[in-house]
Amino acid sequence: MIPRQADCFQHRGAVDALNSTSGAAGTAVLGQILSGTGGIGKTQLAARHARTTWEAQQVDLLVWASATSRDAVLSAYAQAAATVSLPDAPVTADLDDLETAAAHFLAWTQSTQRRWLIVLDDLSDPADLGGIDDRRDLWPTPSPTGRTLVTTRRRDAALPGHHIDVGLFTAEEAENYLTAKLAAAGRHDGREDITALACDLGRLPLALAQAATYLIDLHLDCAAYRARLTDRTRGLPDLIPEGSGLPDAHRATVAATWSLSVEHADRLRPTGLARPMLQLASLLDPNGIPATILTSRAALAYLTEHRTADHGNAPCSRPVGVDDAADALRCLHRLSLADHSPDTPHHALRVHNLIQRTTRETLPAAASEALAVTCAAALLEVWPETVLDTTLAQALRANTYALSAHAPAALWRDGIHPVLIRTGSSLGDAGLTAGTLAYFRDLATTARSLGPDHPDTLTARSALLHWRDRADPPLGRH
Repeated sequence: MIPRQADCFQHRGAVDALNSTSGAAGTAVLGQILSGTGGIGKTQLAARHARTTWEAQQVDLLVWASATSRDAVLSAYAQAAATVSLPDAPVTADLDDLETAAAHFLAWTQSTQRRWLIVLDDLSDPADLGGIDDRRDLWPTPSPTGRTLVTTRRRDAALPGHHIDVGLFTAEEAENYLTAKLAAAGRHDGREDITALACDLGRLPLALAQAATYLIDLHLDCAAYRARLTDRTRGLPDLIPEGSGLPDAHRATVAATWSLSVEHADRLRPTGLARPMLQLASLLDPNGIPATILTSRAALAYLTEHRTADHGNAPCSRPVGVDDAADALRCLHRLSLADHSPDTPHHALRVHNLIQRTTRETLPAAASEALAVTCAAALLEVWPETVLDTTLAQALRANTYALSAHAPAALWRDGIHPVLIRTGSSLGDAGLTAGTLAYFRDLATTARSLGPDHPDTLTARSALLHWRDRADPPLGRH
């Protein structure tokens, strides 16, 4: 059963990429791998490709198999074996010996002149298909007459085939989707509100679909839904439909979509570090976190203390090192929980804002505050006294702004955290006079709550006066 097409399906570049890499007649194609984070729309793209390929009579046999476990793949192969062995009989399979039936089907794919397409949807663990521990290898062999298409959150180099990364909706696709979805319900919100909502949800297809269903069900407009989205008293699970009301046969809510990925990432070596690393990243800038922050002494101490236990065993007692932290970043990348780009160290890690929010909302308040203090310490640790690299300075400021937005109280728990002073000074060093004065003016205003004679209140006032005096021309002190 191919999943039905989602309402208001958007034609995307990955559809064209699938068609262009199908291979010429007589050429053995290794296969195609659609990879991307949960909720990005991989299954829908694969279903669209499979359906159009079948309707165009380009294949004689189409197999759609859930690949969430080895047993699920074996069952699908066994059914296919019965079909190709007795094409005129009802589809039955010898369920007592799935391995033998699967081997029979895979042998048929290697010898037949019939055209076939096998879709392995939502591959959770490549090891499920591998021939290790005396198990049969379930990967179809490349053939001039057949193709394999895999959808997965994994980005492992060992996955065989042509890799196609599935990204978020473009701004136009996201806006067109929301417009069409709302119009189908007789709703016609303003284009500006639709654009803003698409941006708030990070143009993630799953989030857009569930948010649209939620606001239609509750008769909200986009502006009202956005207000709820920014309300810190509401968790993300409160802003999407209940399980029985999910659209397009979704199997999980946005909030639950990434839990399995985190579990798998935590099992990769170095075990137990993916989850705490994602927690660190959840309070920082989604558009780019410098690698030095996530491998700082403060970060390593947090990873060592919060390393996840492995299958009920006690966590590794060895202190986490820089190499371990770097490998943990790759674990997040391999499970599409983040994009890790070592070649751009000042923006080495990017994490979708909804993955960040989901991660933050799983933390108790006390743990979240302690995490924020760790992130602030890491920022201050890696921030040079003199920053000659403007890109690094901008990245450090952006990450401090994000941290301040997510955990403002933690940075004022014992007065003004020094990283807030460093951020304002960085603005001044960059020659951004107006921004510097506005920043320290706000900081001094907030510091009044500490008392007029508190050392940090005086520090904030002093910094404001300092940058006023350095203004060109001087702005005075009134």
